[in-house]
Amino acid sequence: MAIKRRVPRVRDLAPLIQFTRPQLDRTRRRLDAAMTIDDLRRIAKRRTPKAAFDYTDGAAEDELSIQRARQAFRDIEFHPTILRDVTTVGTSRNLLGHPVALPFGIAPTGFTRLMHTEGEMAGARAAAAAGIPFSLSTLATCSIEDVVAAVPQGRKWFQLYMWRDRDRSMALVQRAAQAGFDTMLVTVDVPVAGARWRDVRNGMTIPPALTLRTVLDAASHPHWWFDLLTTEPLAFASLDRWSGTVGEYLNSMFDPSVTFDDLGWIKDQWPGKLVVKGIQTLDDACAVVDRGVDGIVLSNHGGRQLDRAPVPFHLLPTVARELGKDAEVLVDTGIMSGADIVAAIALGARCTLVGRAYLYGLMAGGEAGVRRAIDILKAGVIRTMRLLGVTCLEELSPTHVTQLRRLGPIQPPA
Repeated sequence: MAIKRRVPRVRDLAPLIQFTRPQLDRTRRRLDAAMTIDDLRRIAKRRTPKAAFDYTDGAAEDELSIQRARQAFRDIEFHPTILRDVTTVGTSRNLLGHPVALPFGIAPTGFTRLMHTEGEMAGARAAAAAGIPFSLSTLATCSIEDVVAAVPQGRKWFQLYMWRDRDRSMALVQRAAQAGFDTMLVTVDVPVAGARWRDVRNGMTIPPALTLRTVLDAASHPHWWFDLLTTEPLAFASLDRWSGTVGEYLNSMFDPSVTFDDLGWIKDQWPGKLVVKGIQTLDDACAVVDRGVDGIVLSNHGGRQLDRAPVPFHLLPTVARELGKDAEVLVDTGIMSGADIVAAIALGARCTLVGRAYLYGLMAGGEAGVRRAIDILKAGVIRTMRLLGVTCLEELSPTHVTQLRRLGPIQPPA
């Protein structure tokens, strides 16, 4: 039977024609088009010189650790429950003695003004606005005092690398305590620096050196170079009170002699919560918890230290089951979506930390880009919780997630 057709009428067409108001702000237009963290990464790659982008995006050696960590989050199966009222979903909880609005925080990252001139300030402001913790690295390009002066509100954590010169380490600890930082993250997976071949091949320096390669790169990233050359020079801001060169500082930064006994010494001098970051085995997790720390971060440093290190997300269920009642368990490395965060919480993490995900937003649009990254992750957390049929973080449990393994240990022959 032939379809009967007619001439369209104006009144029929009118409801189908919609005009959106143009967004004149180029940054806002660019960020609004980003639906995922991967979208922000693509924008960041276009807008940032290769050396700076690769410093953020890259990892150690063959970069297998970060690839495996991201794959681990892809290789999960959710188990939703149905016919639950999920009109209202709560994402807040207490973390290390204080409330947080969302189950993730901003991880400590070094050289952050290299990615965008707003640097750590952008992260601190966006985190405070979202009600999540912001972690300041020892290798930050904004000082402890400047961050607090610019962003007095919000929770702030300080990340410590132990030096051979313990007096210098403790001077930083005291400055952070006096500035009101409530939690110390002691990073323990850096007896020496990892081999990051992208940085070596790019000749990455702080500040960036004007070689022929960087001059040519500047032609396609004029805005980034304009910001670099018209703002304060890049430096390790929390260390600007110390004499010596940056090279001398880096040579003294990583102390290969740090042992478990040093944790007690640090704990005695820090008035806030103490968290050990860089745990990669259950035995080490038990050892630091036995020494009275308040929390641990399962982390392989974003794959930037030992390549082929354990995947933190794979360790999470066992560590949380064994130690979750004695210390708060956090996890990082490979988190790129709200669904990743929900999976980690379901398997026992108290909170997660995001590094690259926030830095992609920073490179894509400064503070506005960081806010966009947080919004993307927040929306993903809420959407995933609703689809799983849960109304608060406490309802998430291992019954909601199965980890699927692509790689498993090969058993030796009998």
